[in-house]
Amino acid sequence: MNQLRVGVVGLGWWGKLIVDQLSQCPSVVVVVATDLAAEQGKGFVAERGIDWAESYDSVLALETIDAVILCTPHAAHSAQILQAAKKGKHVFCEKPLALSTQEAHLSIEAMKSRGLKLGLGHEKRFEPPIVKALAIIRDGEIGTPLQMEANFNQDKFLGMSQDNWRFEERNAPAGPLTATGIHLIDLAVAVFGRAKAVTAALGRFSGELRNGDTLGVLVEFAEGGHALISAILATPFSGRFAVYGSSGWIDIRDNAHPENPKGWTMRIARRGAAEESISFSSHPSVRDNLEAFAASILTGAIYPIPTDEMAANVAILEAVVQSTRSGLRVSLA
Repeated sequence: MNQLRVGVVGLGWWGKLIVDQLSQCPSVVVVVATDLAAEQGKGFVAERGIDWAESYDSVLALETIDAVILCTPHAAHSAQILQAAKKGKHVFCEKPLALSTQEAHLSIEAMKSRGLKLGLGHEKRFEPPIVKALAIIRDGEIGTPLQMEANFNQDKFLGMSQDNWRFEERNAPAGPLTATGIHLIDLAVAVFGRAKAVTAALGRFSGELRNGDTLGVLVEFAEGGHALISAILATPFSGRFAVYGSSGWIDIRDNAHPENPKGWTMRIARRGAAEESISFSSHPSVRDNLEAFAASILTGAIYPIPTDEMAANVAILEAVVQSTRSGLRVSLA
């Protein structure tokens, strides 16, 4: 098999972007697509020479596809992954993988037990400065990681109808969490591993987004270290990732939203050495993630996001939601 044949499920704003990114992946071909709102997708796929399916079941029934790309409402992910597993299809799922730890483990086990691959839409892991930062941390160049500080803020949702599923409690609990905060949680897990406790606060301060616009999170990790995470949906874009270690630190700033990347600025400080500054040009990290997923199937390459880290991410997500509702620090078993 030289190309991975996929069906794309969900053709909203991000689903359409994924289709266009896949058109530039030589290792992937989009065979078919579907969306609950036919008027939203039929014309789009016709323009691109992609077949239209009337339902997800119809996509899964096709022998002409090897995998599905899920760009669907969050609450649907777990059931859709289980359906795909039963049909022998690999799955690339947009974040979050699930909304509960139990669902995450069920999804992971369903795929693993059938020898199927699972990819996840955490494209920030594939940004060149993040790849470099994680390597520096792994190599001990800044000592023991002590604390991560990160923010991912945007105002893209302000123009959306409040009837959009992204504002529903069942699909997007804790407002910015599932939109942007989840990416930062993923990076925190990559640095520190499993969490032991979470404290979070959610506000609806701008008044425009009914499920909240401002989220602050403190994550404490089982092996030591903290993550301070800010995710806001009512301010213009800003993105930052910083890790402070016992002998140095790393600070990365996004120049633009990941939808249309325009590069990054990275600063590295090591005790006893001059501070280093590196500029990175624009890079298609969304596409890199999709190609890594395809390579895991076509060549057996190791997919860069381990399933135990996928599960650890969802465990933190679940604890964040609980903490915003209770106002309490939530311990993880």
